[in-house]
Amino acid sequence: MSDFVEQCRTEWKRLGVPDSIAEEMQSDLASDIREAEADGVAVEELLGSSASDPRAFAASWATERGIVPMRSGRANRRRGRIALIAFTGVAATALIVAALLLATGEPKVGLAPSRATPPPHFLGATASFVPPPSRVQASAAAPIEWMLLCLAIVALGFSAWLWSRWDRPRVPTAPAQ
Repeated sequence: MSDFVEQCRTEWKRLGVPDSIAEEMQSDLASDIREAEADGVAVEELLGSSASDPRAFAASWATERGIVPMRSGRANRRRGRIALIAFTGVAATALIVAALLLATGEPKVGLAPSRATPPPHFLGATASFVPPPSRVQASAAAPIEWMLLCLAIVALGFSAWLWSRWDRPRVPTAPAQ
């Protein structure tokens, strides 16, 4: 069972438990396990379900003793929900903007000739000069708008997937004893 105690010690070090307190907790745990074994009590009976997860046991014990602050899952979930709402809003806005730009065809690029007279090299030629069309319009932003639309659709799909997984139960990181 010394492996269990060593894994707990490693976890306390990772959590930032001061060495003196970690040594005290380690010796307490080791003596409790030795006493239980001497009394014929199985370690699994002494530690319960934590016997198979030394990291969770160590974190829970350090939290109960007030050495390590309790992790606030509620605050993290609130920040995560706010971030997810913001992400969904940005993706929806991008989708709407891309759809509107594609529907209106804006912005347009217009090409107009600067003069209607033939250039000087045509003056002596026998071929007749055909002036260019007076105005040509094309949507220069269409490829970008299509890319934005596709990206927004993918982002909204990802957002929907995140929302669908939001309320599923999570495995606790340090179960209470």
